[in-house]
Amino acid sequence: MSYQVLARKWRPKNFHEMAGQTHVLQTLTHALEQQRLHHAYLFTGTRGVGKTTVARILARCLNCETGITATPCGSCDACREISEGRFIDLIEVDAASRTRVEDTRELLENVQYAPARGRFKVYLIDEVHMLSTHSFNALLKTLEEPPPHVKFLLATTDPQKLPVTVLSRCLQFHLKNLAPAQIVTYLQSVLTAEQIDFEEDALWQLARAAGGSMRDALTLLDQSISCGGGRVHGQAVTALLGTPDHSMIIQLLEALAQRDGARLINLTAEAAENNPDFLKLLEHLLSTLHRLALAQALPEAIDNSEGDREQVAALAASLAAEDVQLYYQFAVQALQEMQYSPDRRASFEMSLLRMLAFSPDVFAGQIRQEKKKPLIQPVPEQTAPAADLSPEPESEPVPEPVPKKAPEPISASAPEPAPLAEQQAISEQELQPQPKQALQPQQDPQLQPETPAATEATAESAPGLSGTADDDQWYALVARCGLTGFSGNILWNCVPGSITENHYSLLLDINQSALYTPDHAESIAAALSDSLGTSVTVTIDIAKLSTESPAARRAREKQQAIDALHQNFYNDPGVMALVKTFDASIEQLRTQYDRS
Repeated sequence: MSYQVLARKWRPKNFHEMAGQTHVLQTLTHALEQQRLHHAYLFTGTRGVGKTTVARILARCLNCETGITATPCGSCDACREISEGRFIDLIEVDAASRTRVEDTRELLENVQYAPARGRFKVYLIDEVHMLSTHSFNALLKTLEEPPPHVKFLLATTDPQKLPVTVLSRCLQFHLKNLAPAQIVTYLQSVLTAEQIDFEEDALWQLARAAGGSMRDALTLLDQSISCGGGRVHGQAVTALLGTPDHSMIIQLLEALAQRDGARLINLTAEAAENNPDFLKLLEHLLSTLHRLALAQALPEAIDNSEGDREQVAALAASLAAEDVQLYYQFAVQALQEMQYSPDRRASFEMSLLRMLAFSPDVFAGQIRQEKKKPLIQPVPEQTAPAADLSPEPESEPVPEPVPKKAPEPISASAPEPAPLAEQQAISEQELQPQPKQALQPQQDPQLQPETPAATEATAESAPGLSGTADDDQWYALVARCGLTGFSGNILWNCVPGSITENHYSLLLDINQSALYTPDHAESIAAALSDSLGTSVTVTIDIAKLSTESPAARRAREKQQAIDALHQNFYNDPGVMALVKTFDASIEQLRTQYDRS
């Protein structure tokens, strides 16, 4: 006996064998049980979701020798002949090949005659939208008032092309695309019955590649069995489909969470060995980022559509919510750019590098480094031996320390530049050595996150917090905890209410309390205990804060750093000279970081 492909061999013979489409099967089952039968049914949906299969099962239900039933016996002559495609009273028509009005009229000439074997004469017209306008007109009257022994079962992938006069005469059922989890479950049952070894990860790859079509999934499964030498394993499926498996996306996101640029490039090169469609790979990355954002906002909403519930939950906890949102924005932008890019791999790598370079914490670190560099070159004086500056050319003498009059303002929109004497004073102050404090926009001496000495000083003072800790000590302690995710966000928006040796009573900003649960207090207590080196307990109350939270302070200092950079630019002597010489004006273009 010749080999029968899986898509035909495992075609369902009753409603119970169908995968998914519960909304359609339930309606048909109740109609059959209550004998509430319509004369015309229209099944719509994309390819391979079961339109023709449902129509054939319905034909068996109507003509089973045991009677009209939702559970045909499958053993009578009518059931067997319908399954084998040789039942005389089931007329299957491919509308794509019979579009002429003459074909439709010839078909309808036999409608008036009673069925030869069965209870009903069933007309199954596939791809009915391919009929011509004249064919639809010839069909309308019969479709509306057929003889009692005739049933019309219509199937189409494009119902929009059907005239509304046809749609109004039919009961319409839309079959949905199948979820990957439903396809995987069905493929597992098929392979178990066929006694073929398989890897579950390979089945998830096939389910995603099928795009919601069970027929496509079974066809790919046939091909995978041949490619894998009689078994289905991940490596063969990856080579067959030419796309990296889902684990590659998880590894890319893990590398982003660890800020590992070398690993990102290596993973991209590894993916490129299979010559993938990087556009599809980027869409897959977008889908996973969307699931991460859902997992962070609503942890109970994490689905298992990719068979990776645990991995998604772990990634959601390791990535900050602002990182996930920024990564999604960059990926959407790269998706648009990739349409016009001559090298899609380069576009994919550029999107990953943007995610890495412009993460909020990386960018904040770059700003701190920039603040350490003086942006205004000081004028050399004898009292400033620490500045090693070469003399200016004789043709361009150094301006006097105190000009006779202040320079004119740059423009109405730009801030008025300070006198040159004040610039020199600022420059000399920036050049003075400050070993135990980081250069902040407002020269905050308490904030020391960049130097080892500052860390040691904070480590000595933080464990001794008692009563009400001051803002600087609390900020340093929160920063040192390094807590991320929801719990980290809650900790950054808390201020201490009262602190004893072993208990921290915190107040959470009421504007940030929507996602708070008691579980977060335990996570925060564990992080504080690790940072302090002693076991502490934490209680959190929601209140309207009267003091600045660490999150608000961090945002304020970031904005002050950006404002300081702008101010230094406006006060630069070179910029002032350009403005004065060319009668120019300065217009500030605010970036997304300025607006944040």
